[in-house]
Formats: sequence, structure tokens, C-alpha cells
Amino acid sequence: MSTYLLPDRNTCYQPTSITAENQIPTEEEQAYKKLDEKLKGLLATLPKDKGWRSANIYLHEAFMKCGTTWLKALMFATANRHRYSFSDHPLRRNGPQSAFPFLDTHIFLDYPITKFEHLPSPRMFATHFAHSLLPISLSSPSSTCKFVYVCRDPKDALISKWHFMSKLRSKELPPLSFNEAYELFCNGVSEYGPFWDHVLGYWKASQEAPEKILFLKYEDMKREPSVELKKLAAFMGMPFSAEEEKRGVVGEIVKLCSFENLSNLEVNNDGGGAQKFTAQVVVENRDFFRKGKVGDWKNYLTEEMRERIDSITETKFKNSGLTLGLTKNA
Repeated sequence: MSTYLLPDRNTCYQPTSITAENQIPTEEEQAYKKLDEKLKGLLATLPKDKGWRSANIYLHEAFMKCGTTWLKALMFATANRHRYSFSDHPLRRNGPQSAFPFLDTHIFLDYPITKFEHLPSPRMFATHFAHSLLPISLSSPSSTCKFVYVCRDPKDALISKWHFMSKLRSKELPPLSFNEAYELFCNGVSEYGPFWDHVLGYWKASQEAPEKILFLKYEDMKREPSVELKKLAAFMGMPFSAEEEKRGVVGEIVKLCSFENLSNLEVNNDGGGAQKFTAQVVVENRDFFRKGKVGDWKNYLTEEMRERIDSITETKFKNSGLTLGLTKNA
């Protein structure tokens, strides 16, 4: 079941699924069905191509597999560092995906989507939606919402996505070969749209409003986790005090949320638990962890493949001020 932690109650919230036994009130149900039909009609008009997880995929924007599991853990541990001890922390008993709600699929599991009064402030949510798809109420200058965005070398994003989606792919379909995944990626075909467009959207927004959007790179987080964590805490309005730094709180959070620690916890291993994103999509906690390394693409990409992805990256990001994953000498 897809649950998420309620820090002030030291328990997990269980979403109320929309079922025949749990009907939405008549007016709301009609509005919901009307919106659902409108959405289905819209999807039918979108370009269609071969899918990573299913037979077909409809194109829209957003992305995944760039360090969000790690970021969720870091943000939850930082925001609640005065609430829990590190030796008996909720992240030791619950997967990082339970740290806070995933908005993209939450509406399929709980109704209405605005039902978050039970969450303590500050409320934290996760999404893969592109910046251009965010509602004005979230992205406008007058909004009090803040965004933390993490991206990584597109070559590593490809490898991680292929492994992850291969585990979720319908058993009724033949396996998706790496060469097929490579072509899909380079052509911008993904459940969450073209990688480069998605990254660039948040990058430009972060340059225009750095006080609202913190733009992080996975490679920087791996290289200097303590530095990036302190940057994250300051952006969240929860900077570490000199006394906390002296006591090693920064190091404790880095250690707690490290790949080595989280991936070896029982809850994130065989039979440890799973996340239900929709009635059809259930993902084992262990599937969110693979290697947690930078540069694993070198074990998969030929020089020609590397050059093609780097060329796309260089072209897409030209004159943007953003550099990401360019490796002239592989």
C-alpha cells in the first residue's frame, strides 16, 4: 500500500482508495468522472510510440530516476531532525518513498487530492511533472511554495531508467532491449517526456527565481554530500546551527540517508515492503535501489552512443549556462 509518514504522529497515513464501497459524494463524483473522461480524450490525441513499461506511451513532460529517492530521504531527515533520534529513525523502518506523498499518482489512491490537512507544516510533496505543467498557484511569484529539483548526467539517467522500467514492464510484453531503450531516450520518448526539456525548464526557472527553486546535481551530491545537504537545509529555511554542526548532525543525516545504509535496511530488501502507486502499479522498495554510482553508463554505452547523447545535451543546453554530463574523453 502507498503510505506516507506523519511526522507529528510518528505513524503512517493510509490513503483511502476510491472503490465501489467508498463512493465520492454525487456532485464530486460526477465532476471527477467528467474530468477523467476529458483526460482520456486528451490522451487519445497525443502522439503515441512504443512504451518502456507498457505497449504504448503517450508523450507529455516530466522525468524520473535522477536521485529523487535519496533527495526524499535527505529532506525528510533534515526537516524532522529535532523529532527523531538517528538510532530509531522512521527511515530505518519505512522506505524513502514513504517520506511524503507522490502527487502524480496520489489522486488514484486518495480523494480529493487536496486532502492533506493531516500533514504538519511544512508540507512536502514529490512530483515528476515538468515546470511548465505546474499550476500557477504553485509556480507564480506570489506563491509560498518552494521546489527542490535534482538532475543527473543523462547517460546515467538512461541506464537507471532502463533497469527500473524493465522491472515494471508488463510480463505480457517482450523485454525491452537496451538498444530499444537507448533509441527511445534519445528521441525523447518517455512516460515523463524528453529529459533535456524537463531539466532545462527547471534550470531556467531556478535562474529567474533562485529563492523559489533549488537546482541540484546528483554528481555534486555524491562528491560533497555534506556541502549540498547544508545548502538544502538553508534553502528549506532550516539551516544547521553551529552547535548542530559541532555535534555532527550533518554527518549523521548524510550517513542515515546514504545509499549504503538505506539499501541494506531490511525494509528496502526482499519482502521489506512496497509502494502502491495505482491499482496496477506496485513497486517493491528494493527496486528503488540499484548502484547509486556516478558513471555507470561506461559499462553500457559505446563511444558512438556516448557521443550522440553528449551532442544532444550540448545542443539542447547551448547558451543556457547549464553544463551536465559532457564527457569529451570517455
